[in-house]
Amino acid sequence: MSNAARVPEADSPAGPEVTVDQISLGRRLRQPRTLVSILVPIMVLALLVVSLPGFKLNQLPGLILGADPWLLLAAFAVYYLGFPLRGLRWKLLLRAAGSDVSVRDSTEIIYISWLVNCVVPAKLGDVYRAWLFRLNFAVSLSRTLGTVFIERIFDLFVIVLMGLAAGLWSFRAGMPHEVLVIFLVGFAVVALLAVGLFTLRNFGRRLLDVLPVPERLVSLYERFEEGVFGIGARQVPVIGVVSVLIWTTEAARLYLVIAALGFSDVHLGMSGTAFVALSASLLTAIPLTPAGLGFVEGAVVGLLTAVYHVPSNQALAITVVDRSISVLTVIVLGSILYVLSPKTKGRATGAGRAGEVAGSPARVGDGGSGI
Repeated sequence: MSNAARVPEADSPAGPEVTVDQISLGRRLRQPRTLVSILVPIMVLALLVVSLPGFKLNQLPGLILGADPWLLLAAFAVYYLGFPLRGLRWKLLLRAAGSDVSVRDSTEIIYISWLVNCVVPAKLGDVYRAWLFRLNFAVSLSRTLGTVFIERIFDLFVIVLMGLAAGLWSFRAGMPHEVLVIFLVGFAVVALLAVGLFTLRNFGRRLLDVLPVPERLVSLYERFEEGVFGIGARQVPVIGVVSVLIWTTEAARLYLVIAALGFSDVHLGMSGTAFVALSASLLTAIPLTPAGLGFVEGAVVGLLTAVYHVPSNQALAITVVDRSISVLTVIVLGSILYVLSPKTKGRATGAGRAGEVAGSPARVGDGGSGI
C-alpha cells in the first residue's frame, strides 16, 4: 500500500495524519505479539489433543472426508448469509448516526474487518472497520466507532439471551453443573451490559464535565456517544430482529456441519446445537487471541464431550470442520478481497461516499474530515 494515502485525524487541515501503512494488516501480522497470539494457542491445543485420552488423530481425516459435501456447502451458504445481514444492521446503525451507505459497502467493510479479527488479536478488526469506513467516506471516526460499539452490545445481548433460551429448552429434563456455570456467566454478562449502557447514557458526559479532561477529548466522546445512542426506540426492535437472524445463521451452520458428518451417536437437536454454537461465540469476545483461537475450539470440544457425551474424535471432527468454515474460509476469501478491494486503499469514488441523512442529529458534514 502506498504511503500517499492519508487520513486527516483532526478537524483542522493542519491536524496530524495517519497513513494507510500505519494500520497495515501486513505490518500487524509481522509483529511478534501477533505471531505469539496465533502460535501459542495452536501449540497448547495440539498438546492437549495429543495428550488427552480418547483422541485418535489418525482417524480424524477419515471422519472429515466422509462428510456429505452438499450439506457442507449448505453450512457454508447459511454462514455467509449472515454477512449481508450484518451489513444491513450496520447500515441501519450508521444511518441513525448520520451516514447513509449501501448494504454492499457496509458488508464489504465488515468482511474485511472479520479477516483482521481472524489474524490479529485484541479485536483490532473492530477498530480497523471504523478506520476503513473513515478512510473511504466523509464521516467522523469517533461516531463510527460508536456504531461498532453498540453493534457489539446488541451481539452480546442476543448471544446470551438466545443461548440461555436454547440451553433451558435443551436441558429441560435436568441441567448439568457445567451448564449452570455458563448460565450464571450469561446472566452476569447481561447485567453488566445493562448497567454499563445505563451509566454511559446518563453519567458519561457528566463525568467528563467534572474531570479535568481536554476539550478535544470531550468533543470526541460526544461524537462517540452520538454513534452509540443515535438509534431511536422504534429502530431497536428492527435491529434486534436482524441480530437474532444473524446468530441463527451461526447455530444453523453448526447444525448442518453435524448433519453433514452423519455421526449416528450425536443427538444434540437444534436447541443443543444452538447452545453450543452461541456459547462458543460468546468466547470470541475475549480479545486475547485472533477469533478466539484456542478458547473456542477447547470450549466446543469440551461441551460436546462433557455435556452431550459425544465421543472425543467425533467432537474434534465437528469442531475442525465448523471452524474451517467460520474462520479458515474468512482468512482465505477475506485475503483475496483485502488485496482486490479499493476500500483497503482508500479509493472510494465520490459517488460511493456516505451521504448525509436529512434530519439526523449527527450530520456527516459535522466534523466530516476529523475524528
